[in-house]
Amino acid sequence: GIRAYWSGSELLTRKGHKLHAPDWFTDPLPDHPIDGELWAGRGGFQKVARTVLDSEPDEASWRDIRFMMFDLPSSAGMFPKRYYELSTMVKALDIPHLKLVDQHPISSEEMLFDVLEDISARKGEGVMLRRVDAVYRPGRHDDLIKLKKHQDAEAIVIGYTAGKGKYRGMVGALILKMPDGKEFKIGSGLTQALREEPPKLGQQITYRYNGYTDNGIPKFARYLAVREGY
Repeated sequence: GIRAYWSGSELLTRKGHKLHAPDWFTDPLPDHPIDGELWAGRGGFQKVARTVLDSEPDEASWRDIRFMMFDLPSSAGMFPKRYYELSTMVKALDIPHLKLVDQHPISSEEMLFDVLEDISARKGEGVMLRRVDAVYRPGRHDDLIKLKKHQDAEAIVIGYTAGKGKYRGMVGALILKMPDGKEFKIGSGLTQALREEPPKLGQQITYRYNGYTDNGIPKFARYLAVREGY
């Protein structure tokens, strides 16, 4: 999904840019802030990006989007209090596209990794770990961290290789540049649609990998998504 912040009057991206949602989507929301994510199911990132980053909202596409809410910035106190107030609010709203993200305590490291295995098996990205004794803080911080089985990172598209065989006339692989200047190629994870219309030069993409080679190149790298440009 794509992180979304309801300011009390409009939906914003993580960097504060306005998201143009239909009125019926936002009208039921309260006049105080909510932190969450716009979601269209696991594996639906591209659909979410195409839908919610469009300056002219497509009504039919927005019908498949859910606002998954996980924190209540306007509520004072530690997370358990904020979460209780948020869950009470969501139940009172009772709107199909406004959902609460279920959050549960984890009592041991063994339980944590069991949960991670289960989510990964169901094609989830990972587990968000939150300090329950912390007040709300915006942005990225150590009170809310992500645990994943796979590593991922970003790189810039600087070129393409030509496809061969069944991919003749299409893109075979993306040529990417890492922040440290190293270049590498990714073909794994590209759908036929992406090979026909690949990310543009200069766009930043997210890729998944498993460690590095001795030369500092990501191993088993595969394309994940165009990184949100907001």
